[in-house]
Amino acid sequence: MSHNSFGHLFRTTTFGESHGPAIGCVVDGTPPGISLNEVDIQTYLDQRKPGQSRHTTQRKESDTVEIMSGVMDGITTGAPIGLLIRNEDQRSKDYDDIKDQFRPGHADVTYTMKYGIRDHRGGGRSSARETAMRVASGAVARKVIDHLVEGGMSIRGALVQMGTHTVDRNNWDWSVVDSNPFWCPDARMAATWEQYLDEIRKQGSSVGAVIEVHASNVPAGLGAPIYGKLDGDLAAAMMSINAVKGVEIGEGMNAAALRGEENADQMRMQGDNIGFLSNHAGGILGGISNGQDVVVRFAVKPTSSILTPVQSVDAGGNDVDVSTKGRHDPCVGIRAVPVGEAMMACVLADHLMRHKAQCG
Repeated sequence: MSHNSFGHLFRTTTFGESHGPAIGCVVDGTPPGISLNEVDIQTYLDQRKPGQSRHTTQRKESDTVEIMSGVMDGITTGAPIGLLIRNEDQRSKDYDDIKDQFRPGHADVTYTMKYGIRDHRGGGRSSARETAMRVASGAVARKVIDHLVEGGMSIRGALVQMGTHTVDRNNWDWSVVDSNPFWCPDARMAATWEQYLDEIRKQGSSVGAVIEVHASNVPAGLGAPIYGKLDGDLAAAMMSINAVKGVEIGEGMNAAALRGEENADQMRMQGDNIGFLSNHAGGILGGISNGQDVVVRFAVKPTSSILTPVQSVDAGGNDVDVSTKGRHDPCVGIRAVPVGEAMMACVLADHLMRHKAQCG
């Protein structure tokens, strides 16, 4: 199996490097007869692209997507859908000073250990630039979901923690998420983050973040026991995102601090349907969706490319201090929100198709 592919029936393979001529993906398994055009995909790419505020990298990329195959007259044909984004603003010279140096916290050293070679120009395949194609694939997945689920699904994400500053859930307002540069559902915390991140950037440093993604109107029955668990696939999908170091489903790690009666999602009949009185499980029990909102959180580490000098070694085995010049995100987690949404969409589209194939 290719290590550049994910999914089973709805399957995506990405290709390209951060400073190559283009990045792209092939989306296989999309049913025929679904309306799809570039605008459907561009809407989500525009949310992820760099340079939209002073709090993200100032690399200027339009991230304009081209549909290369699998769509005719605005309708999917059932053939593989080829998507391409041409890189426009590479500045590879920014990385010349660290060509033979390993950035601590980055994949530089492990890529060299494994392959004996690495692309120092922005990290090549290890760069977050690759995630643009996940967002493009996620846009296609959303169209598949709308095709398969009556009323579609709502998939939306928010940044819930930046560094040591966490949102107040009593102030949670989804309508606020689109009105600030941080995808923050708490207007007061968004103002705090503004000042906080300005200081981090001035110090030549970076901070991590936690992103939370919700999917609503998820049908019960998605996923399968043991090795086909929906939460297992979601965890793998989120962990595959660049810089992610932890994933939680529902209550997550906090479940360890709860008593059994507190953590249990108790039930009562609501008319003819089972009603859950809480959602500590994040909408998944035994690896199978229960009809509640599916809730996933993931933690993104601080950006490894920073101006502050850090101790490392070079390819010749010499001790060096590394300072990375160029245009970098002081908090890469900000642009990970639409990526997390996309991965949620891809996994749910795949499981919808798998469920339909098994259960009709």
